[in-house]
Amino acid sequence: MKKAEKIEAMLRGLPVPEAGRDPRLDPRYEGYFACFNGQRYYEAHDVLEDLWLQTRDENHAFYKGLIQFAGAFVHLQKQFHGPHHPKHGRRARPAVRLLQLAAGNLAPYRPLHLRLDVEGVWTLSTTLADQIAGADFANPWTPESAPTLGLEPL
Repeated sequence: MKKAEKIEAMLRGLPVPEAGRDPRLDPRYEGYFACFNGQRYYEAHDVLEDLWLQTRDENHAFYKGLIQFAGAFVHLQKQFHGPHHPKHGRRARPAVRLLQLAAGNLAPYRPLHLRLDVEGVWTLSTTLADQIAGADFANPWTPESAPTLGLEPL
């Protein structure tokens, strides 16, 4: 099965938002939030990357920033689950770099874009990057403290 087919199958398996799908938004964009909020950061990255690779419009950098944001959480989650693993134990620095890149890509879209509180995501990116770097790259992520993202109501 090709990657695009896997993504399509995964999107079909995601829960439909309570208010239903927004026909103005790509299902991959909405799928990003379902995956992210389920702490499936790698899948969130993949779902939105599929859209990003096909998009060269005014949203290109916006999607890239969200992909980087999810990528940072891939690193933090792996480090949390394998803190002494030779490879996974040192993922805070790359997470900080991705959070900084995400903030840079998202900044022009503040405060609100495609129903997302970009200001809130930007603030979380910059604050978390500073927090991790200021704590000698200690990982603050836990499953219980994981952030969630939501779209503004229609």
